Amino acid sequence: MLLPLLDQLRVGRPVGRPRTRPDAVWGDKAYSSRAIRSRLRGRGIKAVIPEPRDQQGHRKRRGSRGGRPVGLDTDDYKNRNVIERRFCHAKQWRGLATRYDKHAITYRAAVLIHAAIAWTRTLSDAP
Repeated sequence: MLLPLLDQLRVGRPVGRPRTRPDAVWGDKAYSSRAIRSRLRGRGIKAVIPEPRDQQGHRKRRGSRGGRPVGLDTDDYKNRNVIERRFCHAKQWRGLATRYDKHAITYRAAVLIHAAIAWTRTLSDAP
């Protein structure tokens, strides 16, 4: 799910074409796969994703062929809670939490509608 999302990523800027490459991607241990890490490395994106214990064991068991341990910026990883709180807020919307939609485009539309509603609420709450 992450790799197709990265392919569609577009962040608008005041001048010029939109950015398609974030500075870093924060994720939990579930996103620590070889495919994701190699795609991020190929695009020059910093991966702030810890390595699960089983992958550490597999790497260590292979010895020098196992490769280097993944670099993890622990200070940057502590900021991941901001994203986690936003996801928890989005899951309060029942349709997003249960994923009733059969098509990905319908689910994406629901996510965008919820994001727009949350954004307008924060604008109206601003002093």
